[in-house]
Amino acid sequence: MFFGTTLLGSVELDITVKLLLAALAGGLIGLERESHGRPAGLRTNLLVAVGSCVMVIISETFHLKYAMFGVDSALRLDPSRVAAQIVTGIGFIGAGVILKEGASVRGLTTAASLWTVAGLGMAFGMGFYSLGTIATLLVLVSLNFLKKLDPMIKKDRFLTLAVTAVNREGLLDELQEIFAARKLQVSDISSHVDLVTGELFYQMIITQQQKRIGHELTIVIKQLEGIKKIHYH
Repeated sequence: MFFGTTLLGSVELDITVKLLLAALAGGLIGLERESHGRPAGLRTNLLVAVGSCVMVIISETFHLKYAMFGVDSALRLDPSRVAAQIVTGIGFIGAGVILKEGASVRGLTTAASLWTVAGLGMAFGMGFYSLGTIATLLVLVSLNFLKKLDPMIKKDRFLTLAVTAVNREGLLDELQEIFAARKLQVSDISSHVDLVTGELFYQMIITQQQKRIGHELTIVIKQLEGIKKIHYH
């Protein structure tokens, strides 16, 4: 064997403890994500943590196995390369759980937790147990308790509103008046006209709302002349 550290004189026990701690850390964080219905849950986080731990252990193995080759050898070893590739590679998994819906983006917290779980696996793989344990506790606290602060934080809400109507003049001005009366701001707008059906389509992203206002806007806008469809999210 090529490991420089052992636990109670056993390399296998040392490896087992590292993997079990990585699995525990990833499992705890994954369980929290699973309970909130996120796409990357218990199994995904556990596998990321264990996989990162395995790769760090392998990285250590390469270094110790080929340590007999001197600086004059053609063989060049850098144990940090494997760890660096873990950080880069986990980005592909993180990107897969991020979803964009109109002006809103979902999955960023889950992607960040996956990236952090990879770091936890690396910490336990290196035998840095205190770092891995403290970081696991901090992640669990942030996921479970900091979310409760969201209602206390003042922030802009974004509403994507789509309106389909008969093609006529003045519709946009009427919509703008409705928004202005409620002190809403249109941050982005796109439109097109269907010359075959004679329909006018507007899609707008509305900000400065202090409450969920989609239903209220729907009630007012549907009273305008020529409105056919209203969709918001």
